[in-house]
Amino acid sequence: MGVPKRRTSKSRKNKRRSVWSKMAVPKLVECPQCHELKLSHRVCPKCGFYKGREVLQVIE
Repeated sequence: MGVPKRRTSKSRKNKRRSVWSKMAVPKLVECPQCHELKLSHRVCPKCGFYKGREVLQVIE
């Protein structure tokens, strides 16, 4: 089994670990039916529409 020749420095280790803090938050788009904000490529939780047709029956 391979063994590291040199110890990983603190800065190198922290650079590798810092990637998670730079991840982007998911973008919100406006629903064309009810104009509420929703995640893209997902059914609108308010009206139940996706790509112009009703997919879910929403109980109000």
